[in-house]
Amino acid sequence: MVVIRLARGGAKKRPFYNIVAADSRNRRDGRFIERIGFYNPVASGAEQSLRIATDRLTYWQQNGAQLSPTVARLVKQSAKAAA
Repeated sequence: MVVIRLARGGAKKRPFYNIVAADSRNRRDGRFIERIGFYNPVASGAEQSLRIATDRLTYWQQNGAQLSPTVARLVKQSAKAAA
């Protein structure tokens, strides 16, 4: 099953997450199919904290991909900010 979830990157105490479409059997930070966006929880100033390619997100959802609870929250948050 394909799942859209966060893959952690960044340094110790400085998290950075890629939003990826991956096979659910792969490790959290392991192999993935496609990078859909990113989430930077420690962004400051003019830095962008969240970017999601909505066209690719809808493509994967139409093909049966499931969102992780955290990604679902971020998508809802980004939709609210755009409106």
